[in-house]
Amino acid sequence: MRFKFCVLLAFLFIGCQSLNNEYMSPEINEFPAIEGNNLNKQKKVVPDDFVDKNLIVIVAFQQWHQPLVDESILLLENNGLGETHNIIEVPTIQKTSKLAEIYLDGVMRAGIRDDRIRNRTITAYIDKEQFKEDLEIPDEDTIYWFLVKKNTNNIIAKGYGIITEKELEIINSY
Repeated sequence: MRFKFCVLLAFLFIGCQSLNNEYMSPEINEFPAIEGNNLNKQKKVVPDDFVDKNLIVIVAFQQWHQPLVDESILLLENNGLGETHNIIEVPTIQKTSKLAEIYLDGVMRAGIRDDRIRNRTITAYIDKEQFKEDLEIPDEDTIYWFLVKKNTNNIIAKGYGIITEKELEIINSY
């Protein structure tokens, strides 16, 4: 519970949840390279540092998105995708001062003791509006997920909201 509370604090922004699981437009085909640090303080570039397997990127914008991320990752892992895919979560936070970034990273790190979760959580301090535009993300009301093909930045499936059994079948089909 402490983990979720700390992650919730780290996100700063509050929004409204939309649980509609319609698919996003298939027009955007490449995941943009974004830099961040995982919670073990290692610099990572998404998707470039995760090309050995198909990559599932779960993007969160709001502090209350963490339960949606957790439920989606649990479904993926319970169905064996943790073995066949790289699965990462990317909390996106508007670029701010370095001091604020260090503080937020520390808060999140303090709430997560599991090294596996720390490794797969890549915090991205970015221009969120540009990022959303690049991926045609219309709002920050829910999480968005992207399946990126092995050895590329090509998006082969995407959606929003909690990943469902139907979407799991789609992910498994690639």
